[in-house]
Amino acid sequence: MDKLRIKGGNRLQGQVRISGAKNSALPAMAASLLTSQEVILQNLPLVNDVFTTRRLLRELGATVEFEQDHSARLHAQKILSHEAPYDLVKTMRASVLVLGPLLARTGRARVSLPGGCAIGARPINLHINGLQKLGAIVRTAHGYVEASAERLSGTDILFDKVTVTGTENLMMAATLAEGKTVLQNAACEPEVGDLAEMLNEMGAHIKGAGTPEITIEGVRELNGTTHRIIPDRIETGTFLIAGAITNGDLEIVDSEPAHLGSIIQKLRDTGAQIETGAGRMRVRGNGDLWAADVVTKEYPGFATDMQAQYMALMTQAVGTSVITEDIFENRFMHASELMRMGAVIRIDGARAIVTGKTPLSGATVIASDLRASASLVIAGLVADGATLIDRVYHLDRGYEKIEEKLRSVGAQIDRLK
Repeated sequence: MDKLRIKGGNRLQGQVRISGAKNSALPAMAASLLTSQEVILQNLPLVNDVFTTRRLLRELGATVEFEQDHSARLHAQKILSHEAPYDLVKTMRASVLVLGPLLARTGRARVSLPGGCAIGARPINLHINGLQKLGAIVRTAHGYVEASAERLSGTDILFDKVTVTGTENLMMAATLAEGKTVLQNAACEPEVGDLAEMLNEMGAHIKGAGTPEITIEGVRELNGTTHRIIPDRIETGTFLIAGAITNGDLEIVDSEPAHLGSIIQKLRDTGAQIETGAGRMRVRGNGDLWAADVVTKEYPGFATDMQAQYMALMTQAVGTSVITEDIFENRFMHASELMRMGAVIRIDGARAIVTGKTPLSGATVIASDLRASASLVIAGLVADGATLIDRVYHLDRGYEKIEEKLRSVGAQIDRLK
């Protein structure tokens, strides 16, 4: 099992290129199941979740060929299997995104209940309820969701709670439904908008993506397309924090500043200097950082996927900050590992109270999930001595060659096989 070893104390300087968004690439790959024609995806991040999705699509009968330029050709000319097996789904919750496309195109689907990292309950009932409203017969048995329908019928669906994958799954299913579907209280994330843009390129009729109400006029069939994945806003935010915490000077290219409004504003509140331009950003440290409270919210609020990295930043900010996790329970597991490095953090239910500035010292720590891994990397960049991070397979699910990118801007970081 790979580990990362980081020797802290180096100021990050230089240029970092952002990869395509993992959380956009996965639904885009699933959407290729909606057509018998070839789909070409550009700017794919080469991360483990993308490789898992490739294996899953091949299991269903699609051909998936990766090119050297971060693009892939996906062709589901025939669906040979209607089952997404547990062995693949257990490692990645986003595997459930094949449920809607399989059902809409072939009339049936059998998908294992998802697994993934342990950051709290993310129930699939919102997906199931929506598919039932579209006319599907759905049951859960033996750890699988089994759904069938001759053809889905458009309807109005009101989500009880904002759900990104639920919005994406039902939006994909509704593209081939008969009639009009309206999704209310839909997720507004940029990744939802990116998926809608791709589906419209394939011949779908979707309006309102990026707002709480999305309208889909069903069509009989979809065609292939070539689509470029948007930049990864969470990777961008991670490097913004890495630059700020090391008092560095980083230029971040191939990024989309418009997708990071709340994160940019919060970092400016802490004293970091951030400049934005077309497809680029620059972050510079400005001496001391200052504590600033944050509450995670659905987009366009402060992303829950940035909470762990922000907690690492707050250990180096002067004053006391309160970080409130309003999306997932059980998402403070990284706090105990940061405390092993010297951080002063108190957990009070859904709040983490961080007192800074405190010196961090290198230690052996364990990554509990994808974003927790990133927070430990960030902490290691400023810790005295060496930090050894175990279970970095979590990190590899969502960051492409993060150690190489950090090393290119001055970090002392190595992967131990």
